Amino acid sequence: MAITETGTPSIDGVELTPKQVGLEGPPTFATVEEERAHRKAKLAGALRVFGRLGFGEGVAGHITVRDPEFPDHFWVNPFAVSFRHIRSSDLILVNHQGEVVYGSHPVNRAAFVLHAAIHAARPDVVAAAHAHSVYGKAFSSLGIPLAPLTQDACIFYGDHTVISAQGGAVVFQVEAGQEFAANFPTGKAAIHQNHGIFTVGGSVDAAAFWFLSMERSCQAQLAAMAAGTPIEIRDEYAKYTFEQTGFDLAGWLSFQPLWQEICRTDPELFD
Repeated sequence: MAITETGTPSIDGVELTPKQVGLEGPPTFATVEEERAHRKAKLAGALRVFGRLGFGEGVAGHITVRDPEFPDHFWVNPFAVSFRHIRSSDLILVNHQGEVVYGSHPVNRAAFVLHAAIHAARPDVVAAAHAHSVYGKAFSSLGIPLAPLTQDACIFYGDHTVISAQGGAVVFQVEAGQEFAANFPTGKAAIHQNHGIFTVGGSVDAAAFWFLSMERSCQAQLAAMAAGTPIEIRDEYAKYTFEQTGFDLAGWLSFQPLWQEICRTDPELFD
């Protein structure tokens, strides 16, 4: 199966409907309340997926999603609560000044500083993801971009950046978050030197899948570099593969198997 220029899945050049690929596509909503509930459920589910994959490390790591009614507010996992236990009802709503306006838990200041800056600077970003995953941390210490070594890595070809500013420092100051966001004006991912990886998307689904894919691509490149001298994919092939797999709907689609699994095994996430 491939993706056409219009973003539609196809087989042998024949476009398929969402029903034919077993998906209806991103849902639409009759009310803002329905959309908010959906975004919160997806956020809780994505956090549980991160926990299951071992991305949790103490109180570090966050996924945020913009509120559909109040675009200068975002939902985020609360401070010091396990990714693997998050429920929709645990999520807190934070404004861009760092104030918790809904919820009974505090917010991790690092989550507020970086994620608020990204959400404020980039209206195109609905969701953003960051965790202290092992391979993302290791790769970030190299201060280099991800190379097009595999088809999966081509998802990020020409669509990510390396940020050295504030690299390795705990980002608590608003100005530091703004500097980070200024260095991340476009693209789906950033490698923050000596810190880790950040991904963004038009949905929780896309942002979460981009994070997972980048983490694994970092792992693959580290393994290839340790084994020898990797051969990069030719520029025209890398560009073509990016065009077929690197757009937002592709990220949304790729997250759906993970969403289906977590819904079946962890139905309490909807509480």
